[in-house]
Amino acid sequence: MQLVFPLYSIGHFINQPDKPTEFEITQFEQMEEPDVEDPHKHTFYEIIWIDSGRSRQAIDYVEYELTPGSLFFISPGQLHFFEEWEPLTGGSILFTEDFFLLNYQNRDTLFELSFLDNFYANPLLRPSPDNFADIRHTIELLGREQQRTDRSNAITQSLLHVLLAQIQRCIDSEAGQTVPKKYVLLYKNLKSLLDQHFADNWPVSVYADRLNITQHHLNLVCKQVTGKTASEVVRARSMLEAKRLLSFSDLTITEVATQLNFLDSSYFARVFRRETGVSPVAFRQALIETWRGSGSLSRYPT
Repeated sequence: MQLVFPLYSIGHFINQPDKPTEFEITQFEQMEEPDVEDPHKHTFYEIIWIDSGRSRQAIDYVEYELTPGSLFFISPGQLHFFEEWEPLTGGSILFTEDFFLLNYQNRDTLFELSFLDNFYANPLLRPSPDNFADIRHTIELLGREQQRTDRSNAITQSLLHVLLAQIQRCIDSEAGQTVPKKYVLLYKNLKSLLDQHFADNWPVSVYADRLNITQHHLNLVCKQVTGKTASEVVRARSMLEAKRLLSFSDLTITEVATQLNFLDSSYFARVFRRETGVSPVAFRQALIETWRGSGSLSRYPT
């Protein structure tokens, strides 16, 4: 069984779903509310900045509060839910992988950014006021370039690279260390394998073999990038899918366990409780109560 969530391109977020655009910059105070459903997935990257107001958003069941001076990152394939907001000023930068890599042959230049394509990275960043001012200046330059009648993709892409490098520098500074790029690349290759094979319930040793490294080295990479062991990373990806199945399908607990290759539903329930702090039944019931309170229960299974 494959869960189906709405998958949106950049065009959907400017209410032009047929427009094959690869880069857009929008301001909340000037844009129409996009005609999209929640929860949904993106085919593109999005960077949200907040100048004033507040917003609550969720990525893969983790909620975040966006406040003035903050940045929020959404990557392709993540389950995104725009929960609520007060009057906002700020906006979004939306770009595809192809646009980022325009005239670049090496895809690793995108993968080396630790805050993108990473279900362990915190997608919410609150830079220092000085760093946020520098980032906002680059965003202003991007906005001005997009408003020109003779705008250049090459200039826009260069400014986008500067912006992402500024963000990465903030993240490295907060962490107090720079994770080696080769570790980030290995970790993201692991994540790609996990997205393809999470339901196969492979042990860590199989993932290490597929990456042509030892299990010990894979564990070291995961600890450096995420602070988690390789086993914890593999298990977390499986449990993320369990949450999605419990939330958006009518499968029983036993069927969810079987779907994820847990032959023993009791063992699945124990692993789920250890990861989330609640049983699968309690997790599903809590979501039902939340949706009932929000008036959106009809969209979800009971």
